[in-house]
Amino acid sequence: MSEQNSDIRTRVAETLEILRTHSLTTIVLQELERMILNGELKPGERINEKALAASQLVSRGPIREACRRLEQAGLVEIIVNRGVFVRKLKPKDAADLCDIRASMSALAGRILAAVITDNQMATLKDMVGRMERMAAVGDIGAYYPLNVEFHDTILRFAGNERLAAMCAAIDKELYLFRRRSLHVGIGLDRSAAEHRKMIAALEARDAERAAQVFAEHANTGKERLLGALPEADDGGA
Repeated sequence: MSEQNSDIRTRVAETLEILRTHSLTTIVLQELERMILNGELKPGERINEKALAASQLVSRGPIREACRRLEQAGLVEIIVNRGVFVRKLKPKDAADLCDIRASMSALAGRILAAVITDNQMATLKDMVGRMERMAAVGDIGAYYPLNVEFHDTILRFAGNERLAAMCAAIDKELYLFRRRSLHVGIGLDRSAAEHRKMIAALEARDAERAAQVFAEHANTGKERLLGALPEADDGGA
């Protein structure tokens, strides 16, 4: 009986250790992702596993597992015998991702135009109105997060969870350069005007027009993004 109890205790201990490690990995993953997306870790910068483990009070195991997951998400590169580096997005990579994102955006517009409610329309209109006021005074610090929220809300209202998840994965890869891209080319005023066109297509419940306008907005975003990439590749964030 004591041997059986010992086996049970061993299995429980192993299970608890697995859960603890998974929990630590999740915490480290979230912190690393935050640091990358906020620009604290810049494109091309090496992630110091030892320093990170010390700051997070964890072993290097959860750090390595978190880095593997970030590699799968396209945010870091693991180079054998060199370490883990924040990924530098090359123009071709960015262009390919933007093309995929434009197709997804068109699909979201087509779906939403057919199902949007009056309350949802009012929510989106309010967001666009606020962005227009921010654009008028050049308040990019407030504009950018609301812009992200606007697009996330469109996907949520469209109701296709798989589409939203796929867009989120692509957006994370592009995220590092999007804030800077609003300074390039057409800027805040044009971005806000494009949002107004998107709202008009949705309000008309015109699915094909919405798909077209949503794709056009994504493609002008692509132009801004590619215009921002050379500076980002030199280490900007």
